[in-house]
Amino acid sequence: MALIGALRAIVGNNHVATGIDGHAALGDIRGVYRGRALALVTPGSVAEVAAVVRECVKTRTPIVVQGGNTGLMGAATPDDSGRAIVLQLGRLNAVRNVDTDNDTITVEAGCVLQQVQDAARACGRLFPLSLGAEGSCTLGGNLGTNAGGTQVLRYGNTRDLTLGLEVVTAEGDIWHGLRGLRKDNTGYDLRDLYIGSEGTLGIITAATLKLYPLPVGYHTGLLTFVDLEQAVAFLSVARQGWGAALTAFEVMSGRALQLVAADAGLRPPFLPHVEDDAWYALLELSEGGEGGGGERFEQVLGLALEQGRLVDALIAQNESQRLAMWQLREHGISEAQAREGRNIKHDISLPISRLAPFVADCASALERHYPGVRVIAFGHLGDGNLHYNVSAPAGCGHAGFLAQEEGIHRVVYDCVQSHDGSISAEHGIGQVKRDVLPYYKTCLELQLMQRIKAALDPLNLLNPGKVLATGTERRPLQPLLDFEVNS
Repeated sequence: MALIGALRAIVGNNHVATGIDGHAALGDIRGVYRGRALALVTPGSVAEVAAVVRECVKTRTPIVVQGGNTGLMGAATPDDSGRAIVLQLGRLNAVRNVDTDNDTITVEAGCVLQQVQDAARACGRLFPLSLGAEGSCTLGGNLGTNAGGTQVLRYGNTRDLTLGLEVVTAEGDIWHGLRGLRKDNTGYDLRDLYIGSEGTLGIITAATLKLYPLPVGYHTGLLTFVDLEQAVAFLSVARQGWGAALTAFEVMSGRALQLVAADAGLRPPFLPHVEDDAWYALLELSEGGEGGGGERFEQVLGLALEQGRLVDALIAQNESQRLAMWQLREHGISEAQAREGRNIKHDISLPISRLAPFVADCASALERHYPGVRVIAFGHLGDGNLHYNVSAPAGCGHAGFLAQEEGIHRVVYDCVQSHDGSISAEHGIGQVKRDVLPYYKTCLELQLMQRIKAALDPLNLLNPGKVLATGTERRPLQPLLDFEVNS
């Protein structure tokens, strides 16, 4: 009670909620995790965040930081001990500054991503981070997971878009690092330590971000390929033909689009007959002030069709058609999967050259170990990030299928590792992959990560139980798979 009183003195009575069993903040968006908390605290400034942390340090009270609570790895959900406070940063939602001469925007962590995009657009600039959840996810969460999205091919991940940070440390100090510098080689890069740390090293309260010229137009097409190998080969053609104007190259398997095509409420009128073994790509160019992008877009596609580098190309003729194509990629597949029932999800990345061999090898391995499972794959081909979801065999009960989740993860992740990939591309580790991580990291990597955590959060109060399990050592595994890796 002394702590609750101190917190209310800092942020105000209306911004400390107790007795919150059943509150949405205690669960994750997928309904997989649910915990308990001592209180829900919503500070209104960085000074209040720092003061809250200092009070929690006195009582050794864990702190779980939460933004829009849209993450998929359970990183913003407290455990069931009820000892932690949930620190929501939604009131820190100011756009502090826009510097068009320096092409930067400084915003607080509670800003919804779409709010940041709109603020940049109002000044004739582009903030290019774009996600399906951009209407509800917050910048702090994007920074905490180093979010990617659909335009990484051209602009990079959130880390690449960030110049400076403001961070409250685990002791309650404030690091004022909001410098709009593109060159600052003055020692260790603290910014990159905090980005992607999922709230386990410090509390990001604001950031200075890069802005870009606002595109004057877009050229968008839905392409059909014989297989993923042909799509990968065409990406090289696209890079050479369009250069930096190529903004997005999103791939979708035939099975993924068949789910959408079979749903009368989701199927868009432009969707062609979908072949099970074919692959499809949503490709987009962003046109600058020089013009001529539309003509160049059609020339490259026309030549590729003549040369047999793709099967078909449907070009958006207006903004309405363009948005409908993006709706298919950003929402249609996910909604169709949700209507069909739960599936076993994987957010993985591989070298682009290894994507097609991985897909072939992993499908073969899954069929041997779990006959009949169906793979729904889609993602960001331009940066090697694949959302590789496994659904139950036709006619199989979901409960029996989900009981095989751990084994299916093993098959997929072992195959990812054999192709020099990563088990997490843009969603983070959180709780979901915390206990899997030691299988796929070396002892040295884990030791270095533990040292960083111990140095920056010696009391282990910031988001404990996420990313790293206490005392984690690399776990030896017997090989599960018996496939030969294709080159």
